[in-house]
Amino acid sequence: MAADIYADDQDELFEHHRLVADPNQSPLRLDKFLMDRLPNVSRNRLQAGIREGFIRVSDNTVKPNYKVRPGDVITVSLPEPPRDTEVVPENIPLDIVYEDPDLLVVNKPAGMVVHPAYQNWAGTLVNALAWHFHNLPEMAGNPGRPGLVHRIDKDTSGLLVIAKTEPAMMGLAKQFFNHSINRTYVALVWGEPPASGTIAVNLGRSLKDRRITAPFPEGDYGKQAITHYKVLEELRYVALVECKLETGRTHQIRAHMKYLGHPLFNDSTYGGDQIVKGTRFSKYKTFVHNCFKIIPRQALHAKSLGFVHPVSKKKLFFTSDLPEDMTTVIAKWRNYVQHH
Repeated sequence: MAADIYADDQDELFEHHRLVADPNQSPLRLDKFLMDRLPNVSRNRLQAGIREGFIRVSDNTVKPNYKVRPGDVITVSLPEPPRDTEVVPENIPLDIVYEDPDLLVVNKPAGMVVHPAYQNWAGTLVNALAWHFHNLPEMAGNPGRPGLVHRIDKDTSGLLVIAKTEPAMMGLAKQFFNHSINRTYVALVWGEPPASGTIAVNLGRSLKDRRITAPFPEGDYGKQAITHYKVLEELRYVALVECKLETGRTHQIRAHMKYLGHPLFNDSTYGGDQIVKGTRFSKYKTFVHNCFKIIPRQALHAKSLGFVHPVSKKKLFFTSDLPEDMTTVIAKWRNYVQHH
């Protein structure tokens, strides 16, 4: 399941552990073998890591019940370079929308990184969670990310669900794996797309620039990615669009809308920080650049989140207001098209 949720990480793994079985090793299940050698890792997490291919034997994927033999080389590879995975608690305020003994839903502000990673080891949502909560569970193959079962980009605002217990994490992860989580985003995009549609185009890391997610419409590379969208409001040169995710690939909405020819407003990674649609008049250019200053990020907000509570089995649904930078820019566009 972790492989689907953190699909982007699977493209490049870094070796963290290499264990060689003793010449006198008697046959022993791989998960039991590793439990003795990797402290503080539960058997459930080990089994999930083996199933998802993070843990290999002689560079081959195996099942958790594989019997370790003398001379076997067991490698544990993870999405990021080896590092001390201890998360430093930081007293950062959290906007908690909902909380119970099993989970919580937070509204993440734009600009906050979700978990520690290269160049962002501090100031993340996970650092904040470590301050406010203790002993949050971790998903197999993703050390240093307590509580996380999904994520949103640094400069995307909106709702995230956090697991507080192992059963909650497993239950939520299963729903993400089965694509049964209801996730709705609101984006301001360049141009006016068709009223509604479904974008079903494979996505993967760009072969030219690994920081970018690229479309592979022939299906010869990348992984299946499906986005359903509908236009909420047309504003001549831009449009307000609702996007529902069926899958959860890295930069999925941003890459899919770029593929459609309608990049997100001020998305510097996918060309939305240029004037894509509109006139050549200097007043228009000034207006657009003033909007860029108001929302110095991609105009994307994770507005709603619905799922079945992994323990009580009740259906839960949460929604959040658009942040001020988005509402301000949308209001400016409404005013502009009304008077020009």
